[in-house]
Amino acid sequence: MTRLKLKSLHKKVLIAIAAIASIGAMAVFVEFAGRAFVSSAYDHGSTATLSGPQATNVSSAAPKAPEFAMHGTPRPLPNIAFADGDNRARTLADFRGKTVLLNLWATWCAPCRKEMPTLDRLQMKLGGSDFEVVALSIDRAGVDAVRKFYGEIEIMRLAVYIDTGGKAARDLGIVGIPVTLLIDRTGLELGRLVGPAEWDAPEMVGFLKSAIADRRGARGPAGDPGPRLQRRMAEPSSDRSDVAGFRTSLNGEGQ
Repeated sequence: MTRLKLKSLHKKVLIAIAAIASIGAMAVFVEFAGRAFVSSAYDHGSTATLSGPQATNVSSAAPKAPEFAMHGTPRPLPNIAFADGDNRARTLADFRGKTVLLNLWATWCAPCRKEMPTLDRLQMKLGGSDFEVVALSIDRAGVDAVRKFYGEIEIMRLAVYIDTGGKAARDLGIVGIPVTLLIDRTGLELGRLVGPAEWDAPEMVGFLKSAIADRRGARGPAGDPGPRLQRRMAEPSSDRSDVAGFRTSLNGEGQ
């Protein structure tokens, strides 16, 4: 009887060890596969599709700072609709005549929160009749959540824009935040940047000044981003500060 019990116990121990080994191997595979997928997405300027209830750190090491993926030919955009801080209906067409930096974000998105002060400082530096940062929140909690967050971190220059239903993001083909679109004065998309950035960094400010200058008449023929912006697009980005590789699913917390 004792021998049978020992044999049964031995079998159970072996099964438990095998199960633990399998779980460990699977965890290593998932971590490796996840990092490889995100790394590939950033290396090729594409969008990494992540899922999960809240902001996720997808890499323990900070990758090279993401850059604008500029389009060879400016692309038309849907005339997305949203609301401002006074609950008035707004669309992208309201900003025609300005170069626009359209940033989609949410208060529950950790990397979005981190980059928001740099967008505020960028608006202070460049905002005016020729340029505007349009920070479009997809918070389901609405304007109050955005105002509260702006107050907490002393955002002074960014206007409140909200799309509680997330339709604008879907219409723009965006599956994760933060994502930022660079839009010319006619409403065409010049390019987009996936992930967070240091928006008031000298190189970024210089790049955006070039886009604004092209808005003033330095553009080339149709589809040509113009000589100033071409030079900026061709310049190396060695001075750009690295940022953490965060992406947040649009299926996130969004409360």
